[in-house]
Amino acid sequence: MVTSGETTSVKALLEKVRQQVAAGHMEAALDRLEEAYRLDPKNQEVAFKLAWYLDLHGEDERAIEIYEALSDLTPTHEGVLLNLSVLYEDGGFYDDAEEVLHRLLTSKPNHPRGRIYYQHIDGSTDMVIQDDPEKRFLNRNILLDTPVTDFELSVRARNCLRKMNIRTLGDLLKTSEESLLSYKNFGETSLEEIKVMLARKGLRLGQASEDLAHARRLEMVRAAAPNVPESVLNQSVEDLELSVRAARALERLNITTVGDLASRTEAEMLGLSNFGETSLNEIKQRLAEVGLALRKVT
Repeated sequence: MVTSGETTSVKALLEKVRQQVAAGHMEAALDRLEEAYRLDPKNQEVAFKLAWYLDLHGEDERAIEIYEALSDLTPTHEGVLLNLSVLYEDGGFYDDAEEVLHRLLTSKPNHPRGRIYYQHIDGSTDMVIQDDPEKRFLNRNILLDTPVTDFELSVRARNCLRKMNIRTLGDLLKTSEESLLSYKNFGETSLEEIKVMLARKGLRLGQASEDLAHARRLEMVRAAAPNVPESVLNQSVEDLELSVRAARALERLNITTVGDLASRTEAEMLGLSNFGETSLNEIKQRLAEVGLALRKVT
């Protein structure tokens, strides 16, 4: 049983958490929440906040454990079910994610975030089973159109994004780290918070620009080798059976497909440390075997 003195202490700790979050001191806020949770583990506000901060810091298993305990309570806060579904999905537990969202939509059929999340879960399941490109594209767009306000971010991060007119996840992907850090009152703590949130979705800042550049390079490859099928372009570079040195060079450039490799130039490859003419010739030979070549600079 929690005494009146402990209740007062918990309230004081929650106030400290609020102050530390406002100041951008996320780790200190997490420490205070841990302390409050030890004092009163049945306090739903404390438990919910702690689960969210644990999730933010990558401690998914413990966050899930706390959210699951909260989901057993009646009534269950909708935020618990939404956040739990995201963690389940990130862990590949699609059936569990679908189940908790079904609980939410049973009581609130028109819940906007619940419906979007459910569509995304359904799409994730289809991607695993069917690998349907059209459905994958649709679900990616649904995800990128999600407002940033739907994600649990600190007040400071939310306010900065709003003032920068960054409204959706897609907007964030068009923004670089440098752009965010150049904004007044936006510091490393808020940046790390956003990067963690994006990473949980397999995304990163500036990705939209990178994706556009990648798409343009691939179009050049297709134009130069119109008879090479898409299946070859999408083939993993591992299938080329390159030497260890050449394979490591591709890893450093984050090159994963044959099409991506063919979209690079000789200069890009030779610009890597410990990558010489021998490795370059090896790659050129392997590409030639599938009807491709490194992109020529025009």
